[in-house]
Amino acid sequence: QVQLVDSGGGLVQAGGSLRLSCAASRSFFSITHAMGWYRQGPGKQRELVAAITAGGSTNYADSVKGRFTISRDKAKNMVYLQMNSLKPEDTAVYYCNADTEDVRGVRTDYWGQGTQVSVSA
Repeated sequence: QVQLVDSGGGLVQAGGSLRLSCAASRSFFSITHAMGWYRQGPGKQRELVAAITAGGSTNYADSVKGRFTISRDKAKNMVYLQMNSLKPEDTAVYYCNADTEDVRGVRTDYWGQGTQVSVSA
């Protein structure tokens, strides 16, 4: 089982920046195909913000391209989301996600507890 701990959220003015961090416990019984950040705004469904594969490929939601950057430190088992030029519509709870596969080939999604990001106009 993989445990994820999100941190780094807060209140910031529009145009400001925040850096989210996700610490993942190391599992010797599974591999991680990709890690990512999702968010869920008030009254909205959870949506993918950014993801990074084990090979380092990244993809972003159109709404954050050019403003957010996802990165990964494999040695520390950390994933980061640098968020610049924040907008009020970025306000949401942000969740770290890990897409894993165990030795039996079973894929499992793990989630962090979420961290609140609030952007004021």
